[in-house]
Amino acid sequence: MYMAAKSNNENNNRSLLELAKAQGFIFSKSKGQNFLVDSNIPEKIVRLSGVDKSYGVLEIGPGLGALTSVLSVAAGHVTAVELDKQLIPVLSERYAGCKNVSITRGDFLKLDIKELINETMNGLSHHVCANLPYNITTPVISKILDLHLFKSVTIMIQKEVALRICAKPGTSDYGAFTVYVNYHTEPKILFDVPPECFMPRPKVTSSVVLMSVREKRLLDIDIEKRLFSIVKAAFGQRRKTLVNALHSVFGKSFDKNELTGLVAKCGFDTLVRGEALSLEDFITLSVFFHEIAALKEQEQSGSIL
Repeated sequence: MYMAAKSNNENNNRSLLELAKAQGFIFSKSKGQNFLVDSNIPEKIVRLSGVDKSYGVLEIGPGLGALTSVLSVAAGHVTAVELDKQLIPVLSERYAGCKNVSITRGDFLKLDIKELINETMNGLSHHVCANLPYNITTPVISKILDLHLFKSVTIMIQKEVALRICAKPGTSDYGAFTVYVNYHTEPKILFDVPPECFMPRPKVTSSVVLMSVREKRLLDIDIEKRLFSIVKAAFGQRRKTLVNALHSVFGKSFDKNELTGLVAKCGFDTLVRGEALSLEDFITLSVFFHEIAALKEQEQSGSIL
């Protein structure tokens, strides 16, 4: 069983290499290129993603198209965005006969994704599926979630980042990015992928993460902005108590006694650190904080009048 699987993977490796070499492709370390060559992994990713013909899938960085191939069978449409101009002819040749696959050359972080989706996925639910380069993982995830266009996201990323995303309060992996992702989605790690499943082999293990996007915003936009400013302050100096961390950022508007009282009214120990607060705790704090800030603004406005 193992020998058969190994043989299939080796054959797949050779076919991918032959196609790439025929088009003059050269791997680029600077672009973080590590392409899937184990055919079992793309199949597992797509199966666990829940993608079907009702979905249009945005694939970021298709590489040699191992994941694209499985997505093209499962999804209604696949829009693959590739930065490397060397890969465009490889992908174009491989998917020339696939009417539900469109290849776009460009930088995902700079493209107008909303326009691209409207052009290629009209009438379909939107999903992201990607094997992300390690060096752009955080900005890509941030853009995906800030767009508010997708029902779900299935991505393969460095295991270290996956653990950060799914970390629990009070752990070393827990941070501002954890809170940000969990505010927008309900993430879970599906499975790990060892280095030997890639070409060339990375030095670290990868993990596939499914992020189910929350259907409704948890907070109004104004309070949401307040939430993330508080989270940024709390983790900007994570070894400080929450009160001291907030005071170092909001000290011009709130004195330390006010911040201490605010933290206490939320039911937290006044010596608590931000890293101990859950998403729900930060939401509670941001709502109280926003209300008090609004009252202070009203008082200041009234005194001027």
